[in-house]
Amino acid sequence: MVSQTIYIAVMNYMLMKESFIDKKIAKKLDGHVKKFLDAKKEIEKAVIGQEEVVSFILEALVAKGHVLLEGVPGTGKTLLVRSLASVLGGSYSRIQFTPDLLPTDIVGVTSYEEGKGFYVMKGPVFANFVLTDEINRSPPKVQSALLEAMQEKQVTIGKESFALPAPFFVMATQNPVENLGTYQLPEAQLDRFLYKLLITYPSIDDEEIILESNITLKSFDVSSFKKILSEKDLVEIQELVKEIYIDDKIKRYIVRLIDATRYPRNYNLDLGSKYIGFGASPRGSIALFIAAKARAFMQQRTYVTHKDVKDVAFPVLRHRVLLNFEGQAEGISTEEIIKEILHKVPLLE
Repeated sequence: MVSQTIYIAVMNYMLMKESFIDKKIAKKLDGHVKKFLDAKKEIEKAVIGQEEVVSFILEALVAKGHVLLEGVPGTGKTLLVRSLASVLGGSYSRIQFTPDLLPTDIVGVTSYEEGKGFYVMKGPVFANFVLTDEINRSPPKVQSALLEAMQEKQVTIGKESFALPAPFFVMATQNPVENLGTYQLPEAQLDRFLYKLLITYPSIDDEEIILESNITLKSFDVSSFKKILSEKDLVEIQELVKEIYIDDKIKRYIVRLIDATRYPRNYNLDLGSKYIGFGASPRGSIALFIAAKARAFMQQRTYVTHKDVKDVAFPVLRHRVLLNFEGQAEGISTEEIIKEILHKVPLLE
């Protein structure tokens, strides 16, 4: 235990030393982080009582990831994305998923008009910020229409492929309360989301503020938001985040955390050995890697620490660690298993 504490202290010192070496990155980071924190404050003026959720969403955005947001209706999910688009400068679209929705309703369709010939009508997915509301209300063939867009940043309409605008961010919502008329998201699609976030009810004090600021009585006014960043700024930030330093020991730690979800007995996990059905894929390792860099960026650092990895482990893994039937029957949560993994997988090998 002592040796691990000493190692962490030495590691943090070496990482700090590394951060001062690349002054060019540090200088760029300072300016961009300040703007981003200003943007966060501006968004929180409209979205009351969800500071942690807003922080995670901004992290996912700078990491070029997408977010699956689970929460009951009326907790401000739509307002959050609209505010995000207004403050960060970009186009916004909302897709309401319903049982009769078609893939062409999302990506677009090739049409024909006499005198004009064949032409492409692009769908609502062609926007910087896309809200897919109640994604689990449509069948898998419709949900899969988003797979190419989310992973490849392009869609195919007819025989042509079209690049999506940059930056491109998808926030999908699902309602955990109603099961009637819903479809379980395929594992392949769940894996495309960098984070799965849980949005909860606001506190009593926050809800009092919401009463006065709600858009039921006051229309959503884009001009009331201060535009902090542009699309070009966001793309530059996303490229900058890739340059944040991460030590080989931290990389190894990330890989071992993911390995523990696949082979829990090798790490003496009690809950994991009994209740994990399937562990995280290699995309889970990549997600932890880039999410930790995004967390370091939001903390105004040019290097990643093991704490950054731990801080993003829950939203990265909660939809990637799948329980077996026994775990589901006994009501075991993936949160408990992730907590056990973080506790029992040491930084040192």
